[in-house]
Amino acid sequence: MSPADFTRPGSLYGAVDLGARKQALEAQARRESAAQETGGVPAPVIDVDDANFATEVVERSMNSLVLLELTVTRAEQAKQYSLLLEKLAAENAGRWILARVDVEINQQIAQALRVQNVPALYAIFQGQPVAVVPGIATEPQLRDWLSQLMEALAQYLPPPTEEDQDQQEQPQEPPVDPDVLAAEQAVDAGDLDGAVAAYERLLARSPNNQDAKLGLAGLGLIRRTQDVDPADLQSRLADPADIEAQLLAADFEMLSGEVDRAFDRLVDVVRRTSGAERDRARVHLLGLFDTLPGDDPSIARARRNLASALF
Repeated sequence: MSPADFTRPGSLYGAVDLGARKQALEAQARRESAAQETGGVPAPVIDVDDANFATEVVERSMNSLVLLELTVTRAEQAKQYSLLLEKLAAENAGRWILARVDVEINQQIAQALRVQNVPALYAIFQGQPVAVVPGIATEPQLRDWLSQLMEALAQYLPPPTEEDQDQQEQPQEPPVDPDVLAAEQAVDAGDLDGAVAAYERLLARSPNNQDAKLGLAGLGLIRRTQDVDPADLQSRLADPADIEAQLLAADFEMLSGEVDRAFDRLVDVVRRTSGAERDRARVHLLGLFDTLPGDDPSIARARRNLASALF
């Protein structure tokens, strides 16, 4: 990412939800494990383009439910959302199919559905869109939407197989903590103070809660950058002695999902500075680690690079 690429995220929730990287990594591991168990058969996901849309979506929907994901695959937040949808598709294999369309490449589909914003998730049944989830929804929101959708279409869809019933009887994931939900809702509303208060309530009840720690660290990123003019930051980066600009640039890169780039930037500052400036960059880098789960591979990589730069 060049300095000119610094932009503010379209969703504050998406910006602070850097912990979703953990969910994405876990979902990827589940997909790989499921593929091994089924002899390499992937999760029920179909890549759709303008040419095969009629066959893969319209015709399929005549006898089964198709969830059509409209996305931009190069976008980091969209990638994380896609992994969540793949996880749900794998859990519901046989009940519905996930069809994915990159609207940057396949614009005819987006135009036909009059799509205004992506990502978006359409439920297609018997050739018609019957429901839609605009934007990025949380996992609990998606599960609730799917439950209502399946209930509404129950009389028209084939009855669930014995395997489906067994999956439904398996223990479900624990419900979202009310303070985590309150924090997410506050961030969606642009109320950063409310989100901080919710996470702090959670920490008061559970001092080691990772959701709260990740959320507060992500909110710290937003607060440090919310009054910064990206154009002004770009001009400041021309001066290698402006350490504050480098720290802010790393914050912006974290918010944009460019995690490794942010870590590399700060490791480079540590490598070429000394004294108080070096320590400031080191401490800032360690603070950015707090925005991710401790087992995130990017942290392990950055720690090795930091050790090399220090010693």
